[in-house]
Amino acid sequence: MKYLVEPLQIGKLLLKNRLVMPPMATAMCNEDGSLSKELFDYYNEKSLGGYIGLIIIEHSFIAQQGRVREKQLSITNDNLINSYKELATIIHKNGSKAVMQINHAGGAAKREVTGMNVVAPSAVINPFHQEQSIPIELTLKEISKIIDEFANAARRVKEAGFDGVEIHSAHGYLLNQFFSSLTNKRTDKYGGDISSRIRIHLDIIKAVREAVGEDFPILLRLGACDYINGGTTIEDSKFAAIAFAKAGIDLLDISGGLRGYKNPKNSDEGYFSSLTEEIKKVVTIPVILTGGITDAQVAENLLAEKKADLIGVGRAIMKNSDWAKNAISLCNE
Repeated sequence: MKYLVEPLQIGKLLLKNRLVMPPMATAMCNEDGSLSKELFDYYNEKSLGGYIGLIIIEHSFIAQQGRVREKQLSITNDNLINSYKELATIIHKNGSKAVMQINHAGGAAKREVTGMNVVAPSAVINPFHQEQSIPIELTLKEISKIIDEFANAARRVKEAGFDGVEIHSAHGYLLNQFFSSLTNKRTDKYGGDISSRIRIHLDIIKAVREAVGEDFPILLRLGACDYINGGTTIEDSKFAAIAFAKAGIDLLDISGGLRGYKNPKNSDEGYFSSLTEEIKKVVTIPVILTGGITDAQVAENLLAEKKADLIGVGRAIMKNSDWAKNAISLCNE
């Protein structure tokens, strides 16, 4: 076994191996979204020994209106930067690199959580979440504000000493809602064909790049398939991947679309591998594969078969903090 322990360059960021801990919501933060001692301890435990090449911190809301649940991490104001510096320092001292994922829930938010109106690309409910309320369609002025909020959040991530930032466009949240024709019925420049539905992504990538500079890695988590007629397809995602790479994205983190992080047509370990394999054909930037991976040998095989460049292992590491240590030890035998 050798592929899992190979180093990988992401822009100017060098990872010592190809194992990623993807963002996993813990609900361990304080009520106001700030970091708690429990969360510091959690990430200290997971990163201890530096066996994970890259740790992506769970999705953090960029604005109160984009908050999806109570006890979700916040990256909404500069007062939080110092505490995130402490978190980045802990992970770095343990030997891993750290990226923070930033997100806006859009139509997946709830008024009882945010105290604000629920907004989305269109007044359409996610077909897989009929319990959600009908959102209010965003105006162009409101979209412009959200773009600025993403940029400011990314700036805070950089100022906190993280190694990169990840833009969340998967699992039925706001940018995924723009991406899918099932939830984007707009008739202006942000709706219509695929090139228009990813316009907000490109505007955000540009704004984030201006906020963090050229040498700071920007990742994007893409909900690459909705697995339903009329929804996002792999062809849409290949088109988007090319555009995102051209716009300056340094790495694509592939997952599910409006249905969330599962594949209804495949439950094998690495169940998004057919998506990552296709996307790797059209881009040269690295691609992360996640999806139910619990066996280090399976991870090694997926890399050997060139299904992806990095392997994300979430729930197995969440359940067993020694998983990464054991996997790397196995690879080094």
